[in-house]
Amino acid sequence: MEDRNTNYIDGFVFPVPRIHLNEYRNVAEKVAEIWKEYGALAYFEYVGEDLTLEGTRSFIKTLDAKDDEAIVFGWVIFPSKEIRDSANKQVPKDPRMTELVTPLTNPERLIFDAGRMVYGGFQPLVQSKSSEAPSH
Repeated sequence: MEDRNTNYIDGFVFPVPRIHLNEYRNVAEKVAEIWKEYGALAYFEYVGEDLTLEGTRSFIKTLDAKDDEAIVFGWVIFPSKEIRDSANKQVPKDPRMTELVTPLTNPERLIFDAGRMVYGGFQPLVQSKSSEAPSH
């Protein structure tokens, strides 16, 4: 199924204590720029708002999120799996990443817990884009 001429994305979901969400966002904005330096075309993170739908398993349950935690859903778009693989090797070694992430992973004030993150790399299955906004 892989087409070497299509984008590849890494997707991730994890909880962040609401009280630290602004601090997390400040770090994530800098981290996004580092990923783009290593080949990402775009970097997105969104915070959950409407997280339940009857008959489905919610992110809240999947992540065992607490009442005081927000759910962050994000993805990074790469031009290819090869560039993604290279970035995934290089970004963690970038000294700026250590400087940015270390305060978030301090066990005494844990803001980001990678052990609770759901993550994966994805190739395209369906891509449908609209050229203009809906008119209804």
